[in-house]
Amino acid sequence: MTTADRTSHRLDRPANRRLLWRGLVLLAVLSVAAEWLIELHPHFELESWFGFNAWYGFLACAAMVGMARLLALWLARNDRYYRTDDPSGREQGDD
Repeated sequence: MTTADRTSHRLDRPANRRLLWRGLVLLAVLSVAAEWLIELHPHFELESWFGFNAWYGFLACAAMVGMARLLALWLARNDRYYRTDDPSGREQGDD
C-alpha cells in the first residue's frame, strides 16, 4: 500500500463534510429566498407557488436517482461475469 492510499482525502474528514453540507444547505436556502427579490413570470399557475422550482428540481433529481437504481438492478452482472475458468489462473485481459 502506498502512502497516498493511506492518507485520506480532505473531503473524507467529518469536519469538512459537515462544513460542505452546511454550505450546500445555505446555498439552497438563499436560492429559494431569492424568489422574494425577483419578479417571476410563470407560464402556468403551478409555477407561481413559492419554492416551486426548488421542489421541482429536488423531485426530478430524486426520480433520476430512483430510475438509475432500478436500471442498475436490471443491468447488473455477476461479480465473476468477466472471469474465465482458465486453469492457469489468469483473468481474461491479463497480458
